[in-house]
Amino acid sequence: MARKPALLVVDIQNDFCPGGALAVPEGDAIIPKVNRAIRMFVRRGLPVIATRDWHPRVTRHFKAYGGAWPAHCVQRTKGARWHPNLRLPDGVLVMSKGMDPEEDSYSAFQAFSPKGRDMESVLRELGVDELFVCGLATDYCVRATSLDALKRGFRVRVLKDAVKGVDVKPGDSAAALREIRAHGTELMEARDLARRLRSWFASI
Repeated sequence: MARKPALLVVDIQNDFCPGGALAVPEGDAIIPKVNRAIRMFVRRGLPVIATRDWHPRVTRHFKAYGGAWPAHCVQRTKGARWHPNLRLPDGVLVMSKGMDPEEDSYSAFQAFSPKGRDMESVLRELGVDELFVCGLATDYCVRATSLDALKRGFRVRVLKDAVKGVDVKPGDSAAALREIRAHGTELMEARDLARRLRSWFASI
């Protein structure tokens, strides 16, 4: 099977956007660029995968049960839904994480498909060897996903202007980008995505 890139859209859910329970400052501002990236992949017949936090009501991830965060993205609540401006394609593969009440599950590689398949298995079956990553939040789920992907041998490119961070401490997001770049992630502008995809098609 020919190897191919995939777009990984991370956790663009109501609770992570302004007005949500764990809002990323200006988290919704990246959505137009994410939507453009989605269209580019769909037009070229390339995979688009969307992850979501999908927590039970009781989990050690939440402050009420000893964790670090307010309750957010609880299964089947409004806060767990996609942001209304996000334009995911029909048939997008949704991968859910955070279902285990004993785990934080920041990384997309801790997510599972509706049939219970893990992220790495799904990507290998699709023939994906390269991930373009966008979404929320830079300093947690984007960071963890990028590092885990690199450990598993995937090439990783983060659309640095199509991610936003929580920044619990000022500078956390910038530090996360420096860290993932030091480990081998390429940081690129969303505007350069079309050129990268053209180059990939020219190489096959």
